[in-house]
Amino acid sequence: MIISTSNDIPGRRMVKTLGLVKGNTIRARHIGRDLMALLRHMVGGEVTDYTKMMAESREQALDRMLQEAQKRGGNAVISLRFSTSYIMSGAAEILAYGTAVVVE
Repeated sequence: MIISTSNDIPGRRMVKTLGLVKGNTIRARHIGRDLMALLRHMVGGEVTDYTKMMAESREQALDRMLQEAQKRGGNAVISLRFSTSYIMSGAAEILAYGTAVVVE
């Protein structure tokens, strides 16, 4: 599966547009991670537990979007974007979306 953040894929010809595909996940913080984050906030530096959690969330959302593109018969996704929104205190949604296409 080819993934592109641009509106085309250089060297490939788009033969069919299949439409919007998306994948999301909602993650909540863990009390143990919150305590470690609070300590890290006091001394400064990266909160590696949250960095890891967000990276895993992006990958899961991306995988779900790609599965939807494959189900529709696509072999590429163009105009890939990510969006993050807070659902409630301590929980956030990660959304991956783009346009599924068939390319030669």
